[in-house]
Amino acid sequence: MAMKHHFMIILVGAVITMISCDRPVKVLYQELTPDEFLTRQIECPVAYLPLGTLEWHGEHLPLGSDGLQSAGFFKILAEEAGGIVMPMLFIGPDGYDTIINGKEYYGMDCASLFSEQGNYEIQQLTGSAYWVPDSTFDIMVNGIMKQLSRAGFKVVIAHGHGPSTNYIGANAELFKERYGLIVMNCWGNDEEDLCLMCDHAGANETSIMMYLHPELVHMEKLPADTAVLPKGMLGKDPRIFASKEHGKAIIDFEVNKMKALISRTISNKD
Repeated sequence: MAMKHHFMIILVGAVITMISCDRPVKVLYQELTPDEFLTRQIECPVAYLPLGTLEWHGEHLPLGSDGLQSAGFFKILAEEAGGIVMPMLFIGPDGYDTIINGKEYYGMDCASLFSEQGNYEIQQLTGSAYWVPDSTFDIMVNGIMKQLSRAGFKVVIAHGHGPSTNYIGANAELFKERYGLIVMNCWGNDEEDLCLMCDHAGANETSIMMYLHPELVHMEKLPADTAVLPKGMLGKDPRIFASKEHGKAIIDFEVNKMKALISRTISNKD
């Protein structure tokens, strides 16, 4: 993580104390002044778009886990590789939605329809408030891509909520044709268990949250009996396989992978 180092010398009696004041590089779009924006963009014309939700992520993780993970990862990546991090989205599509007796259910509400781990009845899981139809998401993301192209970016990396991330991969060629942007997500060329956000509230996402936001992870809220599956979870059991160390390994692997990919992409673009 790139840092600028400044020092203050404080005189206390006859003792001279030198204090290092590390100032992190500014990478968040909303915090940059126009000249700071232009400097970063000229150096690396990459925009990072965190695809978040407000969605049930088990009883142990916060509702904004998707955006917190992707934004946290992108901030580290931008500090090392260059580029600018967009504000996170909180709405998105989902591959599963249904209406029962006039009431809408979507995503992990309906896990029993698509996973053996969804061993509970279709129900509205507490706090989920993110779903929009594919057509609405399509209009919104096309608007974002048009504006990013207009602002001078050449590459957009968007990642986070699974269905939103899949949408990015499926529409990359269309975005290139319409806006002249190279658009990608972070999936691909991953080592086993080191992919970025490839389960739902399981060991992968829980480990990432343990590393990026340990204060927001509450493992004590999960059933103590590992024979009881946590509700609204897909993937390996976080009670057995999740750790802060594994989260760091995921982030380190993905940062190095994406730094190399960004370097190749910008070189080819030029």
